[in-house]
Amino acid sequence: MNIKLGPIEIDNPLVLAPVAGFTDSPYRRIARRFGCGFSMTELVSAEGIIRNNKKTMELLEFTDEERPLGIQIFGRDREVMAKAAKIVSALEPDFIDINMGCPARKVCKDGLGSGAALLKNPSLAEEIAADVVDAVSLPVSAKIRIGWDASSVNFKDIIGGLCRAGVSFISVHGRTKTQGYGGYADWEAIGAAAEVSAVPVIGNGDVQSRDEAAKRLESTRCAAVMVGRAACANPWIFSGSRPPIGEIVSIIKEHLALNIAHYGDFGLILMRKHIVKYIHGIYGASYYRAALNAAVDVDEVYKILDGMIDYD
Repeated sequence: MNIKLGPIEIDNPLVLAPVAGFTDSPYRRIARRFGCGFSMTELVSAEGIIRNNKKTMELLEFTDEERPLGIQIFGRDREVMAKAAKIVSALEPDFIDINMGCPARKVCKDGLGSGAALLKNPSLAEEIAADVVDAVSLPVSAKIRIGWDASSVNFKDIIGGLCRAGVSFISVHGRTKTQGYGGYADWEAIGAAAEVSAVPVIGNGDVQSRDEAAKRLESTRCAAVMVGRAACANPWIFSGSRPPIGEIVSIIKEHLALNIAHYGDFGLILMRKHIVKYIHGIYGASYYRAALNAAVDVDEVYKILDGMIDYD
């Protein structure tokens, strides 16, 4: 199945949302191997990009295995966003995404910053999108929420401005900024967003399985469905049902090898949060979690993982 998102073509309508600390380059490669339609970098500061900040630039790293791949940037200053987009375009991602939906306090700055704070200023959101589109030859997308709060659900206005600005597609998370990740995503609003948009819309929020994603596609005019938290250490969400423990162990080992190749020895420590999620729900998970978190080298991790297969 090929789905058109403007000039971007994907082979799976289920795509990966950026999740800070989880959807880095090693995991994006795992997700793509399981059929993920596309993925994006974690949100990256436009200010950090133009200042060539070391940690910021590290977030921009990706491999061809991850394609189609977008780089997601955030900021509030039009000139800075355009400059950052030009720098990013030289890395040749498949598209650039503008984050207009992050609810984090350090990003929104009480409504005076970027991310979801731009929902409070539709004209500025449109101007930023237009400047980024004009600055690069790559496709540009945007990720939004349905509004700042329940009294200012203005996604239709935001979408209209983004379409005028020339974005290729829009991802809509069905919550307001003030909801954060609480409550429930409003898929009726997402469906309405797809109805009014002149460009393809990707729905996002609360999707826990491939089957649920298929139902959301049927009930809305969305071109694709985006999953975030439910996809963390759960790459099989893109291809089907949870595999047997032996295959899960093989995936963990592969992910660990990619992590160490990418981060060096620190990759083992960073892998712990992924392993906890990978083994969630298996018999004896609490015991294995404690043992794996205490492991100090790869051989010890492998021994514990192999023991999970033998016990199963």
